[in-house]
Amino acid sequence: MGKPIQIVDTQKSDIQQRVDTYIDEQSKLDLLRFITCGSVDDGKSTLIGRILYEAQLIFEDQVSALKNDSKKHGTQGEDIDFALLVDGLAAEREQGITIDVAYRFFNTDHRKFIVADTPGHEQYTRNMVTGASTADVAVILVDASQGILTQTRRHSFITSLLGIKHIVLAVNKMDLVDYSQSDFDAIVEAYGVFSAELSFESVTAIPMSALKGDNVIQRSDKTGWYSGPTLLSFLETVEVGQAQLEHPFRFPVQWVNRPDANFRGYSGTAVAGSIEKGQKIRVLPSGEVASIKDIVLYKSSLDNVGAGQAVTITLDRDVDISRGDVLVTADKPCEVSDQFETSMVWMDQEAGFVGRSYIMQIGAQRVNATITDIKYKYNINTFEQLSSRSLGLNEIGELTLSLDKEIPFESYKSCKAMGAFVLIDRYSNATVGAGMINFSLRRAQNVHRQALVVDKKARAKLNGHPPRVLWFTGLSGSGKSTIANAVEQELHKKGIRTYILDGVNVRHGLNKDVGFTDADRIENIRRIAEVSKLMVDAGLVVLTSFISPFRSERDMARSLFDPGEFVEIYVEVPLEIAEQRDPKGLYKKARRGDLPNFTGIDSAYEAPDNAEIEVATGELSVEEGVAKIMKYL
Repeated sequence: MGKPIQIVDTQKSDIQQRVDTYIDEQSKLDLLRFITCGSVDDGKSTLIGRILYEAQLIFEDQVSALKNDSKKHGTQGEDIDFALLVDGLAAEREQGITIDVAYRFFNTDHRKFIVADTPGHEQYTRNMVTGASTADVAVILVDASQGILTQTRRHSFITSLLGIKHIVLAVNKMDLVDYSQSDFDAIVEAYGVFSAELSFESVTAIPMSALKGDNVIQRSDKTGWYSGPTLLSFLETVEVGQAQLEHPFRFPVQWVNRPDANFRGYSGTAVAGSIEKGQKIRVLPSGEVASIKDIVLYKSSLDNVGAGQAVTITLDRDVDISRGDVLVTADKPCEVSDQFETSMVWMDQEAGFVGRSYIMQIGAQRVNATITDIKYKYNINTFEQLSSRSLGLNEIGELTLSLDKEIPFESYKSCKAMGAFVLIDRYSNATVGAGMINFSLRRAQNVHRQALVVDKKARAKLNGHPPRVLWFTGLSGSGKSTIANAVEQELHKKGIRTYILDGVNVRHGLNKDVGFTDADRIENIRRIAEVSKLMVDAGLVVLTSFISPFRSERDMARSLFDPGEFVEIYVEVPLEIAEQRDPKGLYKKARRGDLPNFTGIDSAYEAPDNAEIEVATGELSVEEGVAKIMKYL
């Protein structure tokens, strides 16, 4: 009875050893992320399905399910439709298209892979950007029977913008052109002409048929004239990531690790370079210098850390470090700035406007960011640069951003992790834009505040009262100007120094160049907020009477002032009453269509959520409204 048990145990031990060996070998493989992109029906999903199938990377039950699904939903008759391995959503199968980014994970004996199958439609540009943002290689498919299309140019432009250096020009469906070398050469030549303007390091053209399997994994005998690699052999051998390993050390702090009073560490992932125990680091943006005492990985102590490793670093002395700070090589630090030239992909239905403020998430840090200029947006089908003051869904443009504090950064082309960011809406918390820092603006380093001896406090003391801004907001016809005038008279009687900035009057001077589109309204309020800030600094009580329809801009204005200085007064009136009053006949013109973008009719008014004072002029007289404001003041 003993021998069989011993044989079984020996077999189990041998199997376990082989499993352990396999797991160890797989753990040492590097990872390649790549995307497939191209026009609709160029065969992206079919190509990925073919790779998974031929490399025997799917299970038998998946193969059986694929064969059954091919009969129900496939487009290849009785043959297997490999696209169904990727197009997993029922809605996509019914339409025969991919509308979302589908990720697949697989590995060979040489490498591990994550592939993103991105949609070809122009309206899903933001989806493609999401898939391409972390990719090392882009496989751009071209239908051999159709040649270079507009979407080929568009996808190539986006991949270049996102810093992907290695391109596979997969000339697919060669079976439709009888594997013609002349057709293949013509497509390669045409692609080379326009891609010369883009920032690719290499373009590898491969003739293939994803449907038939030619040159996907095995070399095809139908393209004897082709001597280059198959797709899989290229993906297994292309070198990527070396530049980040050779880059100076960059370590954004994600968490200050303090389990007890005896330990203070800084946890995060090294995004570039490497560093060893004992080396000096610099903390940005503060600039303080210290030496690395230890590099901790769970219970182990490491001698060094390199790009891609998540560790906890301890220093030889206490330094003020917070989440979002960056540890860098002491003698090779990155730049610090608060103004940037950026490339932006807009990802929200509501457009982005010059003057509007958002939250910028860059690494582990969140800062307030304002779009101060849109230099141009691209026609991404022709690469033409178009003038614009707004950026709509799926549009790409060059923007200037101004932050409320300095941050450490690098250009996206130099270090993706230090130059990539997203913009977040303050109210919905939705991601509205994905951006890449190109460079900091020189004026950010050259423009410094001049120290003044007579300050706001001194001016307030001379005036005998603290400065304020009384920000009146409400629909046209609500009574803002009337009440603001009456409040100023009351304050004037008390010897308080005041000034009114009225919406109509200001448009005759300072803002006479500003129209009434959403973008213009945002710029209108930005200017008024900045002027109000100067007047408050001068020690005055300034009253502003503007519709100021958007919460975002009113909050931007509030953020310019010290606590207690900004008093929002919502002059509330139902739209129907405002229309009945209509002292200037504006509502009638708007209803006739003679006055486009009129607030309350075809342009939105976003009522305040928490105004300090609310005056309902449909219920209160002017005197009662003034009394309510004066009581608060």
